[in-house]
Amino acid sequence: MISRISPLIVFLLLLFCIRFQSTNTTTNDTVTNTIQPGHSLSTSETIVSTNGIFELGFFTPGNSTKYYLGIRFKKVSTQNVVWVANREYPFPNSSAALCLNSDGNLVISDGRMTYMMANTSAGNGTYAMLLDTGNLIVTNKVLEVLWQSFDYPTDTIIPGMKLELDFVATSWKSTEDPAPGLFSLQLSSSDQLTIWEGSKVYRISSIYTFGVLSHSDWYGYGTITWPINYTSGISKMVLDVYGQLKLQSWSEDDQRWHSLQSSRCGNYDLCGAFSVCNETAEVPCGCLTGFKPVSADAWSNGNSSSTGCLRKTALQCTKNIDVQKDGFFRMSIVDWPDNPQHRETANPTDCQSACLNNCSCVAYAYYYIKRDPKNPKDPKLQCLVWHGALLNLKQHSADDINGIDFYLKLATSDLVKLDANSRNQTSIDTVNNNSISSTNFKFGVLQILVLTLSTPFAMLILGLLFYYVRRKLRKKGEDLLQLDVGMTQTTENSELSEVSKPGDGKKKEVKMPLFSFKSVAAATDNFSDANKLGEGGFGPVYKGILRKGDEVAVKRLSKRSGQGWEELKNEAMLIAKLQHKNLVRLLGCCIERDEKILVYEYMSNKSLDFFLFDPEKRKILDWGTRLQVIEGVAQGLLYLHQYSRFWNGKNIWRKRLSSKYQ
Repeated sequence: MISRISPLIVFLLLLFCIRFQSTNTTTNDTVTNTIQPGHSLSTSETIVSTNGIFELGFFTPGNSTKYYLGIRFKKVSTQNVVWVANREYPFPNSSAALCLNSDGNLVISDGRMTYMMANTSAGNGTYAMLLDTGNLIVTNKVLEVLWQSFDYPTDTIIPGMKLELDFVATSWKSTEDPAPGLFSLQLSSSDQLTIWEGSKVYRISSIYTFGVLSHSDWYGYGTITWPINYTSGISKMVLDVYGQLKLQSWSEDDQRWHSLQSSRCGNYDLCGAFSVCNETAEVPCGCLTGFKPVSADAWSNGNSSSTGCLRKTALQCTKNIDVQKDGFFRMSIVDWPDNPQHRETANPTDCQSACLNNCSCVAYAYYYIKRDPKNPKDPKLQCLVWHGALLNLKQHSADDINGIDFYLKLATSDLVKLDANSRNQTSIDTVNNNSISSTNFKFGVLQILVLTLSTPFAMLILGLLFYYVRRKLRKKGEDLLQLDVGMTQTTENSELSEVSKPGDGKKKEVKMPLFSFKSVAAATDNFSDANKLGEGGFGPVYKGILRKGDEVAVKRLSKRSGQGWEELKNEAMLIAKLQHKNLVRLLGCCIERDEKILVYEYMSNKSLDFFLFDPEKRKILDWGTRLQVIEGVAQGLLYLHQYSRFWNGKNIWRKRLSSKYQ
């Protein structure tokens, strides 16, 4: 007998099933981005970030039968893997699974082999979560990050990642093998990326090459980030198996990756050997100074690429002391060519000699790195030399302070023939009888001209010309990086140096060094926020690091400040004349273009408020120390009001902040 069921009961059962399924779906959606303790992820399962951007799961690359655990773009169909967990330890079959055990550790196991992925030993209460940034983290109930995949990059950089001085990414071994390959990417200094081919430097470029990496505003020294922009679509920067660093963007229209070049010079080997690519020129490719095109037709037709260039004059490469040796032509504001070789040298002079005395060396360069970012007291010189063809040399615009100097070896005859325009844009370093100063070259040229034009009139013209050139060179400003702070302390032994000769009635002219803006920018790491000490009504103050490890304070006039040139000049001249053990010393200034900058000695003990108002630091100030501070401040004020001849006696101190005392 078949019983009939009321339509009302059927409707209620159907409604219950729909409600039950909806509840289960909602519950599952809320946990699909996490792995809870005791749970596992098989080779057929995945977890997905909250907004469906990234996915974590197992994959088999290409025709391989090996299983890897990786993070990939969820909505991208090809070349979508951005991180591999077990790139050196693949699993042979589909029995592998990812598990978060009771100790809070992430492990991959197939019953026979176990790979420890994350060892936190945090115990219960931990879980793994895949974020919308593509970062897999192990966290706890208070969202403390105990482990994260961003700290163990493979071959790909994605928005949201931070690069520190110990950052290293390594290419795949092949397009179907995620094992570590031949090339690796390292942040070698605060603004330089180095690609290594094994233990050999393959390429060095600025972090600004692609236009997406920048200095972080919140992390420490030497930290670079790729800021997240959710409106810019899916993008990545990958170090491929051939050692090329590519910025790529995914197109939904044609479902493929497109390479994004930040400039016209982004293509590898665009201009050929011994050429330079200029991003701002109408035709980007051109020959280096002292070289000519291999194919004149290609250049004359305005072709944007070239088969390269040839040297006009062969190098002397001789040890005969009677023959003038080859020299070097300095190119400024460039990105170095590929394939440099490191040389152990103590200073720039030895670096240049290493290239000069090697017939196969065609160029050299050097830079400084800080051995300890937290205490950069001992910068180390890195000497680079190039042999063979020079590839991928890029010339930046004149106002780009991120460029680097590069020294190209040329025959002496080519250096002498350089026209005036070339000299205005670059400078020449030559070597004769083991002297490597560019001044020696200028004197050598003058001697040749004097012997050729031996009339008194010609000698007078040459003398005036030499005087004019010296004046022009002096106006360019000194190199702040070469400053020896210790040598400037000539008046430290006198407590009241300006009144050491009372009654003489003479005011000696104070000679204050003028530093070049380029050297000031280099000392402050391009005025990075990591070096920022504070900001006042004048503008921001930065810490600068010099070649010998000395530290200085750099006070930069803000363009929004109401203080102009007169105020800057008054402050500079006043403090330059004041020399007292309780007053900070002015070391020099920079006046170039629209920049107005003062350079002071750096007070490492910080300002007084740092100790007065900090609950822990104030304990350092016992009453004996406090009395010494009070006496020191009083002596400084007494000196300004009573003993200083340069201070206006009518000055009234309306407000003195503890932050102004060091």
